[in-house]
Amino acid sequence: MSTDSINPTTTTQELAAQGAAIVLEAAAAGANHIEQATLAVQWAQQSFSSLVLMSSMGDEVLVHLASQAAPGIEVAFIDTGYHFPETLGTAHAYEISRPLRLLTVEPVQTVAEQDAQFGPRLHERDPDLCCKMRKVEPLERTLAGRDAWITGMRRVDAPTRSDIDIVGVDARREMVKINPLALWTEQQTQDYADSHDVLLNPLRGLGYASIGCAPCTRAVAPGEDPRAGRWSGTGKTECGLHV
Repeated sequence: MSTDSINPTTTTQELAAQGAAIVLEAAAAGANHIEQATLAVQWAQQSFSSLVLMSSMGDEVLVHLASQAAPGIEVAFIDTGYHFPETLGTAHAYEISRPLRLLTVEPVQTVAEQDAQFGPRLHERDPDLCCKMRKVEPLERTLAGRDAWITGMRRVDAPTRSDIDIVGVDARREMVKINPLALWTEQQTQDYADSHDVLLNPLRGLGYASIGCAPCTRAVAPGEDPRAGRWSGTGKTECGLHV
């Protein structure tokens, strides 16, 4: 069904519950994690004409799976102005090689304009404000007027994400939020990438387990928390997109 056929009195919570029930029923019938993720994407694509998948191009497995499950899906990529060249290259590679529609979203200000107003290297002095301007505002602009969005969040990513569901509610935005890989382990994610020949961000091979903006991301050592390389030494753990 499309959003045009959804009963206008159906609440966001009820819509999310419908999607969650479909996935849970499939799981009970023996569907594996890949099949559950695929079903979640397909349900979302069929249910919401305004659906968008938000990608940092550090969630390559999700982009691959979603574009295979729902060819033509809209994938939005926020070009913060601080991305690694490898990340920009990955976005371009997916745009030309996968059945998806890439929407590149930019902050209101260029990096130069931000530097002129707030001074250079704002990310060092006030990383929360920098993230708000370069990530959160473009996200809010992209999601405005939409009913649902897809993310690459997984429970294993961070303690702050340990209770996310495959289909849930973004209460602050009053949207349905689909996290197809929510229950996937690191090994399952890697196995999918290997078995499906997923195009990975080259930074993966250089020790970058979680990939964000270049000034605020470092490689991690073997056995180190995958997100330890994000805003290292600042105490910051989230950019604000999912809070």
